[in-house]
Amino acid sequence: MSLGKILLVVVGVLAVLAVIVGLSVSGIYNRLVTLQQNTDGAWAQVQNVYQRRADLVPNLVNTVAGSANFEKSTLTEITAARASVGRVQLPASGAPTDPAKFAEFEQAQAQLGGALSRLLVVSERYPNLTATAGFRDLQAQLEGTENRIAVERGRFNEAVQAYNTALKRFPAVIFAGMFGHSPRPYFASTAGSDKPPTVQFDFGTKTVPAHP
Repeated sequence: MSLGKILLVVVGVLAVLAVIVGLSVSGIYNRLVTLQQNTDGAWAQVQNVYQRRADLVPNLVNTVAGSANFEKSTLTEITAARASVGRVQLPASGAPTDPAKFAEFEQAQAQLGGALSRLLVVSERYPNLTATAGFRDLQAQLEGTENRIAVERGRFNEAVQAYNTALKRFPAVIFAGMFGHSPRPYFASTAGSDKPPTVQFDFGTKTVPAHP
């Protein structure tokens, strides 16, 4: 075989290899983009249900505050917890990549969730409150929202697991950093979530209503 033919064969082989590598890299890039979009979409749903809970708080607080002698420190705690949630600054688009900011967001949401749980426990001592249609409606909406939060957090974790796993698999692990992809943090179980909420009553000089 002449040198010219050998060179043509070598060039042809290199061209085929370049095409194969290019297609492989393109496939990796497209897959990572898809998985990243999945995590962003799941995160948007998480934010949606958390926002729904935050939107319920003012009406819930106003309804409960109208009940005579209701334990006021619980309402103060809820209002403060909701305000702390609003102070957490996260990226405007896409799921957060900073574990510290993610943990701050999760902690603020956990504080609000805990305060709301304690409010529902305290409200059981107020038959007049729990008998009102407005409170029952808000309670049902809140309980439904909490269930949706649990569902969307689980879906988000599943999307993040698929994305993070893809980043660590070969050969994507070689190119992930070049494409600007990095692992996303997960939602963790809230510490103490397996225990009932602790309630401390603070009525001041007001009379504590009797158990129903």
